[in-house]
Amino acid sequence: MRVIPRVRSWLHDPRNDSRVRSLDGVKRLHKTPALIQLAMDLASYISGFIDGEGCFCVSFQPSTRHRFGWEVRPSFSVSQNADRAELLYLLQEMWGCGFIRPDRSDKTVKFEIRNVGDLVEKVIPHFQANPLISSKKADFEKFTRICWQMYESKHLELEGLTEIVKIAMEMNPSGKRKYSSDEILNSLRSGEGIVYATGNSGST
Repeated sequence: MRVIPRVRSWLHDPRNDSRVRSLDGVKRLHKTPALIQLAMDLASYISGFIDGEGCFCVSFQPSTRHRFGWEVRPSFSVSQNADRAELLYLLQEMWGCGFIRPDRSDKTVKFEIRNVGDLVEKVIPHFQANPLISSKKADFEKFTRICWQMYESKHLELEGLTEIVKIAMEMNPSGKRKYSSDEILNSLRSGEGIVYATGNSGST
């Protein structure tokens, strides 16, 4: 598979008279108007792109390692054809998290973030500051509620997990789910010996 180089051209703006070459540097070192505008334009562009191509998803997987028999899997992802995947690498570099992999189901390249801490601390704040405008905004708001509940370990309580299931089932109504709400809620079991899945404890 052809390796796509990381894109760094977005870091440079000839209007930057202080010679700071990163948008992160703008926040730390100075307030050059041209670069502030560039950062705002880029953030808005990313939100518009995700509005059309991104996905906020919460799935469930049976698991003997989890207290109530189910693992909750929140995920933010966006796909592009391999020859137009520069923005995926930009997102990974800008947020400093997530992974990029080939998606053989549709022959695209996918950027995905599953870690709850990264979702709460990096992804969600971006879209709160640069809101989506399509119907996807409603899914994002539900996704945010679920991620925060998991960040606060509410999914480790029966009441919290039940609420998460109900909220998640209201997301992406046109999509197909492997397990129904009734199937999950009717099978919840109590137990001991909680084992955290990677990224789901809110601290990893």
